[in-house]
Amino acid sequence: MTHRHAQRLSRRTTLGLLFAAAAGVMVAGMPAAAQAQAKGELQVRIGYQKYGTLTLLKGRGTLEKRLAEQGVGVKWTEFPAGPVLLEGLNVGSIDFGTVGEAPPIFAQAAGANLVYVGNEPASPASEAIVVPKASGLRTLADLKGKKIALNKGSNVHYLLLKALEKAGVAYADIQPVFLPPADARAAFERGSVDAWAIWDPFLAAAEKQLGARVLADGKGLVANYQFYLASRTYAEKNPEILRIVLDEVAKVDDWGRNNPDEVATILSAQTGLGKDVVALAASRYAYGVKPVSVDVIASQQRVADAFSALKLIPKPIVVKDALLPARQLATSTK
Repeated sequence: MTHRHAQRLSRRTTLGLLFAAAAGVMVAGMPAAAQAQAKGELQVRIGYQKYGTLTLLKGRGTLEKRLAEQGVGVKWTEFPAGPVLLEGLNVGSIDFGTVGEAPPIFAQAAGANLVYVGNEPASPASEAIVVPKASGLRTLADLKGKKIALNKGSNVHYLLLKALEKAGVAYADIQPVFLPPADARAAFERGSVDAWAIWDPFLAAAEKQLGARVLADGKGLVANYQFYLASRTYAEKNPEILRIVLDEVAKVDDWGRNNPDEVATILSAQTGLGKDVVALAASRYAYGVKPVSVDVIASQQRVADAFSALKLIPKPIVVKDALLPARQLATSTK
């Protein structure tokens, strides 16, 4: 057995264990997919954004083929940012989706019944605080008193907190302007904000198309994990469907890591952005989906505690409450 083959077997075994505890909801001898089919639940509804592995998975079409063999359809819904995607998950319009670090914190604090089911490795360079090319702002300390555009409750919200902390600037001493990416870009272009905290591929587009200058990215400040989440009800009822979804994500991760030009071609077609833009964004991806480890959950708890301390969420939360029972027993960080 080759080392690469062994790695793949290990990966799939780990992903399979992800839903082991939830398998108890299966009728003896009858896979949950068959149960779902019997009930007429023949679909997994996936929320995605203009970034990451799910966009590649959608573009390649491999998940549809795999799940069709189980009698399960796939419905894709695009969202402009993580917070609204998780609103969709909470109200039942999607079953599964991907977001950055902060959205699950805000969603859990608001009472959303979601569960973490996996994550990609840290990707701190995939988000940044940018300023116009001719801006006089040169350091993070220069953000004091300035207007900064960002999507409230998104991954860059935490980046901004940590950047200000590093610079010794109080959060109360900046003027956050909460806007979704498209509106934030418009405000950035017309000069009505001084800086913009944003993630890829919008970050790459700002760099390539607007000449935006990076004041600071996430390196040394945040991890910026990409998380996969599901509604708790769906995860408990359909563990093997989600196992298949994550296995296909893992396959796309393997493929994407080794085919950057083809990745850029697919992402360009899926997002409508130029190939040079998505190639820059993809160069900052971190591939390699895995079950959420205790270390990653501890990292998420630090994010939650930071938002709670500033009263940006309505109550403190315990992140591990948003895990399936199988994950509560895990101690591996590999």
